Amino acid sequence: MFKMDRRQMERAMRQMGIKTQDIAGVKEVVIKMEDREIVIADAQVTITEMGGQRSYQVVGREIERKPEFSPSEEDLKLIMEQTGVDGATASQALRETNGDIAEAILKLKGKK
Repeated sequence: MFKMDRRQMERAMRQMGIKTQDIAGVKEVVIKMEDREIVIADAQVTITEMGGQRSYQVVGREIERKPEFSPSEEDLKLIMEQTGVDGATASQALRETNGDIAEAILKLKGKK
């Protein structure tokens, strides 16, 4: 079996027009999806450039989390108008109902 050391491999890749570069100091890489995020903590990132295209290789410890819900100003105003509560209370109700405006209004009206 043919074996190459790292230096030989890098030389062969350069001859084929392939460049690699490690990015130093990366703390985490976040992949955001609609309903969740994948966080790669203590990530090691390598960029490979070939034919004008860049590819990123990420290695590290994977953590999956749901992004923090952040209500819009419009939603908060609607809930405040309908229930007479302040912004903080409206925001808390929206967080507790995962952004369901109707449920948040019903919940707050039920507390009065």
